[in-house]
Amino acid sequence: MQIYECICLFVCLFVCLHQSFLFFKWCIGVCNSVVALNVPSRSLCLSTATVSLFLPVDLQPKDMAGVFAYESSEVDWCEDNYRHSETVVEYFNTMSSFIFFVVSPIMLYLLHPYAKERNLAVHLVWLMMIFVGLFSMYFHMTLSFMGQMLDELSILWVLATGYSLWFPRKHFPAFIKDRNSFSRMVLAVTVVTTLSSFVKPTANAYVLNCFALHILYSLCVEMRSCTDQRVLRLAKVSIGLWVLAISCWISDRFGCSFWQKLNFCYLHGIWHILIVVATAHGSTLIAYLDASFEIPYSLPDLQYWPKDSWALGLPYIVLKGTTKTRKGC
Repeated sequence: MQIYECICLFVCLFVCLHQSFLFFKWCIGVCNSVVALNVPSRSLCLSTATVSLFLPVDLQPKDMAGVFAYESSEVDWCEDNYRHSETVVEYFNTMSSFIFFVVSPIMLYLLHPYAKERNLAVHLVWLMMIFVGLFSMYFHMTLSFMGQMLDELSILWVLATGYSLWFPRKHFPAFIKDRNSFSRMVLAVTVVTTLSSFVKPTANAYVLNCFALHILYSLCVEMRSCTDQRVLRLAKVSIGLWVLAISCWISDRFGCSFWQKLNFCYLHGIWHILIVVATAHGSTLIAYLDASFEIPYSLPDLQYWPKDSWALGLPYIVLKGTTKTRKGC
């Protein structure tokens, strides 16, 4: 096993165990609270912990309705609340989420020939991106705790789907023999992370970005042996878009006072646009590399929509061959 595979496995196990520890520690606290109320029933203790599963640590069962309330999330982005609407908390952050509904159907259509040949489950990535857009709109419209969790967990499951479908076989841990086993491992880690994400909601976004960093690192490793200039260009554009997107996210999160002085508090909305376009480029690049190894007889190639000669556009895969001839990257 290569050194970076060991690091990857260690990080995944650490995150899983750490989140599990927080989750069970919190459940014990819930049970202790029930005991403090002189209710000795273990079954009631378990029921209370289960019902309280979808609450942040500092909310009690009586506050369960509060998770849907406006501004019940601890996260508040830089954009001024209720500035442009009395019912929408962050107007531009909400409106910018429409980009998900524009790009996702186009990518579903463009990638269908590849998905039909490789695996129709590929469509799950962009189908779930539509839900990411829907939950993102709900979150920024209300800044509710439930909106935050739906937004972040939908992103988590998109990443998990991508890992299951496209993570290179040659980088599987030694104890994983096939993609089905790898997918089951990813599912288990994702379920544990989903449950434990309610324990420390403010940490969720940073965990998601750590996963994104690992995907970026894996892409860089794969591109070392690539000589196709068209593919290398797509890789550079994908990485550049991601860097711009994450820069907007970080700047909005930690540099809000600076942008408020400039009266420009819309970087999170720009993040929405950039990350969707970056995902379109990055997922196409990953799918191309996957097709080159998994279905090389199809002779995958890259093109851009709406016109291949345009400098800007959405990349997609075309399958040019039927003979079983491997095409190197």
